[in-house]
Amino acid sequence: GWAGEGPGAGGKNRHVCHAAARLEMGSLWEEFNRLGTEMIVTKAGRRMFPTFQVKLSGLDPLADYVLLMDFIPLDDKRYRYAFHSSSWLAAGRAEPAAPGRVHFHPDSPAKGAQWMRQIVSFDKLKLTNNLLDDNGHIILNSMHRYQPRFHVVFVDPRRDSERFAHQNFKSFSFPETQFMAVTAYQNHRITQLKIASNPFAKGFRDGDPEP
Repeated sequence: GWAGEGPGAGGKNRHVCHAAARLEMGSLWEEFNRLGTEMIVTKAGRRMFPTFQVKLSGLDPLADYVLLMDFIPLDDKRYRYAFHSSSWLAAGRAEPAAPGRVHFHPDSPAKGAQWMRQIVSFDKLKLTNNLLDDNGHIILNSMHRYQPRFHVVFVDPRRDSERFAHQNFKSFSFPETQFMAVTAYQNHRITQLKIASNPFAKGFRDGDPEP
């Protein structure tokens, strides 16, 4: 369904207060979530699959908006995968949080009409475990759990717009998009589902050794 914001949505600018976002490929995300979604992080940066995509409504067609994402730790633990029980177990305290970064959708800023016209896809976003990354990728700690967040920000033309910054955005979280960051898939059923549902994994399906 369409996600609005939870408590505290009051006091928002009229340009964002009616914004709503619907997660695309929701049933696929649910399927991964039931198994325990894993996302690969690499030094060079790896794209997410499923790709985070949303359909927007309730924006002012003539106003400018910036869309962005960030990723927040779900807890203060690090994990390990227990193969004998096919489950994730807490394995101590989380490592110090990686530098908090945001990923701006490359079409930002754009009119509300443009954002609502088609599905918004964050297919350029990449995840890395390289703390010194200088490519602007999202830096995550492997074996930690994360919640992606999506933000709609109204570009306020007023000269003193920073005074209203807290009123000019609306945030969305979809619990079914939570994932464990890994350097290699741990749960073989996640591997199978990724190969079966990812069009870019065609080579694996055909038995072709080339990635």
